[in-house]
Amino acid sequence: MRRLRFHTLFLLLLIGPLWIGADVPAAWAGPSADGPRKARPTDKKRSRVKGTPASLLPATVTNFRVLTSEDKTRLVLDLDRETKVVERRATNPGRIVIALPNTALSASARVKSEDGTVPAPFIVTQSAAPSVAVTLPATGFRTYKQFTLSNPPRLVVDITPPADQGPAPTSEVPPALSVPSPPLIQPAAPPNKGYTTIVIDPGHGGKDPGAHGLRGTEEKDITLKVGLKLRDLLSRQPGVRVLMTRDHDVFVELEDRAKFANGHGADLFVSIHVNSHPSRQVKGIEMYHFGEAKDQRALEVAARENGTPLSSTGVGWEYLVADLLTTKKIEASLELAWTAKEAMVARMNGHYALIDHGVKTAPFYVLRFTSMPSILAEIAYISNPAEEDLLRKPAFIRDVAESLYQGVLAYLANKSTIR
Repeated sequence: MRRLRFHTLFLLLLIGPLWIGADVPAAWAGPSADGPRKARPTDKKRSRVKGTPASLLPATVTNFRVLTSEDKTRLVLDLDRETKVVERRATNPGRIVIALPNTALSASARVKSEDGTVPAPFIVTQSAAPSVAVTLPATGFRTYKQFTLSNPPRLVVDITPPADQGPAPTSEVPPALSVPSPPLIQPAAPPNKGYTTIVIDPGHGGKDPGAHGLRGTEEKDITLKVGLKLRDLLSRQPGVRVLMTRDHDVFVELEDRAKFANGHGADLFVSIHVNSHPSRQVKGIEMYHFGEAKDQRALEVAARENGTPLSSTGVGWEYLVADLLTTKKIEASLELAWTAKEAMVARMNGHYALIDHGVKTAPFYVLRFTSMPSILAEIAYISNPAEEDLLRKPAFIRDVAESLYQGVLAYLANKSTIR
């Protein structure tokens, strides 16, 4: 018994420190090897320093314009970035207020808001917050809707006039042009012609091969294949006449392409091109309509397609005739570009590793001097080896043509409504 007690005492002495160490409170354990952690003297100071992220800076309404149709009037506010939209109803007097918090009018937009450019019933104001508001008096419309668009960001407000009124008149005053500008050729379309004329413009041709791929693929051959396939698809549609600026390997001047479309009273103009980039990693699609280049890359693409030096490619808006017809053309071109790009993404994204570079503006010659809604599609990067391989496959050519076809059909289906 004495021996058993001795062994028990020995075991308790052996495991005792381990048992105590497991349950001992931290306060009894003493300082750690590293010592207690002390807050750095700069931690408190850092917590007080707050930056101003770009998202907190006010957005800007760069411009706005009003378009009319037989059954509605549309106000479009162009924004430099996407922003929040808050809608509320107010009383005394009754009105709808569509507000853009943390948003300011540009200098030119502020002038328009104050000089009577904005027709009734729209009222555009800016508060000191800053906040921009579009106000609709309750008696100034029958129905309304507002929505936003992207690439580029816009707020769109549509109204239908009161039952006892016709369409609201458009009173947008065109800005004076300080620089003489060459007029756009704008032939009158035949009245009640009963069909839609679409001009397809395969880029380059003949002595102008366009961009080259590593395997020797030439842009002019790809654009012609897509153009011919697109022509065959569109020609099946009743009431559609399809013309091509070239249907074989021949060189056509850019000026002649625009004159061809204008001279035949075209309703739409679709120019097809293949992109190129110094980096062979870059790939994807992008859609253009006419305007000032928003970045250096868009300017470089326009210079290459125009065949002009970079320094003389960046034309400004002074080259546009600032009348309602041209304003409508720009808006329609933007919607055509957006619709065509979305159709390409929807059809091809499940079959190919598609990168969407969006809808952009650039001063392409053929878009500048055509008088109808016009777009330029860059369908892939021939400088990217993987996309060059795709461009050599008939299935890819077919898919590109069919996606453009679906985009044009979607646009035509909605052309009776202002978009």
